[in-house]
Amino acid sequence: MQTVDLNADLGESFGRYTLGMDDRLLPLVSSANVACGFHASDPVVMEKTVLLACRGHVSVGAHPGYPDLMGFGRRPMAVTPAEAHAYVLYQLGALEAFLRPHGLRLRHVKPHGALYNAAAADPALARAVCAAVRDFDPSLVLYGLSGSCLLRAAEDAGLAACSEVFADRAYEEDGTLVPRGRPGAVIGDGQEAIRRVLRMVTEGRVTAISGKDIPLHADTVCIHGDGEKAVLFAAALRRALGENGIRVCAPSA
Repeated sequence: MQTVDLNADLGESFGRYTLGMDDRLLPLVSSANVACGFHASDPVVMEKTVLLACRGHVSVGAHPGYPDLMGFGRRPMAVTPAEAHAYVLYQLGALEAFLRPHGLRLRHVKPHGALYNAAAADPALARAVCAAVRDFDPSLVLYGLSGSCLLRAAEDAGLAACSEVFADRAYEEDGTLVPRGRPGAVIGDGQEAIRRVLRMVTEGRVTAISGKDIPLHADTVCIHGDGEKAVLFAAALRRALGENGIRVCAPSA
């Protein structure tokens, strides 16, 4: 049976501000990317999210980003590879602090936002991110954009790599995501998004925003949990995958 991972970026609330519907989305995914305090979250939210995920038998991964709470980690930053290495290493250690007391393990790492996009295109930054993951725990799985240099850097570093596609995002012809500020960057039609995901998983192809078909590989599908209809979409997508003989499960190194 064909399998695919469903992942969601979770634990992104902060203090009195609540973002997303983590408790409702967690039962529908197989992997949780937990914010580590740089682009979102705080210690209380991190601990709560980790425990919610583990009680639901959802694989826990770190979601490190740029130190940019105000911009939610989506603004580009000029950082050196050494700085990126330190940022990622710091955040992995912070999240593991909430796992270790409960005898739980970190399973994967998925960079967030602007760091994710930059590492997908910048080989030096990609190598720095992967070096930090390897230095922390070489058994961790690195999630990266399908076809990106981040995945190639992970393989060069000896890490297991998981090729990620996005359920609700449009693609350029080169396989990169259409910037959020451009019209059509986000797929608002849930049924269209499901059709795109099924094709990415079963055929390894998607239609770019230009109308051209492009190849990609889908080991894991990202579902954004901060959308208005995120839970309904996740439930519909999981049901559609099952109806097409595709089992949802977390990847193993």
